[in-house]
Amino acid sequence: MGTTTDLVSALKKELKAAQMTYADLARALGMAESSVKRMLAKGDMPLSRVDAICRVLRLDFADLARRVADAQPLLAELREEQERAVVADKKLLLVAICVLSHWTLEQITGSYRLSEAECVRHLAQLDRIGIIELRPLNRYRLKLAKTFRWRPHGPVMNFFREDVLLDYYAGGFGGAGEGLLLVHGSIGRALAPAFVERLQRVAQDFAQQHLADQKLPETEREGYTLLLAMRSWEFAAFTALRR
Repeated sequence: MGTTTDLVSALKKELKAAQMTYADLARALGMAESSVKRMLAKGDMPLSRVDAICRVLRLDFADLARRVADAQPLLAELREEQERAVVADKKLLLVAICVLSHWTLEQITGSYRLSEAECVRHLAQLDRIGIIELRPLNRYRLKLAKTFRWRPHGPVMNFFREDVLLDYYAGGFGGAGEGLLLVHGSIGRALAPAFVERLQRVAQDFAQQHLADQKLPETEREGYTLLLAMRSWEFAAFTALRR
């Protein structure tokens, strides 16, 4: 929802937009003008007082809180302890991957053996961890930026390397819309970041297309996993043969 200070800052903007003076607000609240000024300048007050000011301004408190939350910076990366909490429970990890793909509660429970109560419990956990903001009717807002990535050497990627990678590459990559490319070469070090940036753009394009295609019937959509990687690397067996 954002901090109380964020809510107070939003209220100040609403006061200005409504062309209401501190004296007007003080009269409506039954307070001294000096007390109102001090309270707003401090930037912190009980939520009951925030709600009272909302009523004076004819604002819905929930709507104000939602707008403040929507304005909060999105996360490009989680802290290590947040990732550790996600990967500690495989069902929670499954729900986390689903919300990254913007699945609804109904889509998750319809596709996997999770009860509605289980799924709601995991959504609440993801809310506490900071990945989503859980909203009424079990809807949510994703709090991750478009550039979000798991920590390169964090708990989730370590789980992926140890338990998922071989399963992913065991596929044939020969189906329609599938492909596996392996390219090796030597390029100028200064150019390498530009290629990584291109890979990031492809990932973002894929994510945006996923969102755009949610309006299509499920029979016209297929689940795909796009894996992009680039690193300075040599197969260990080849390194062992170097002079």
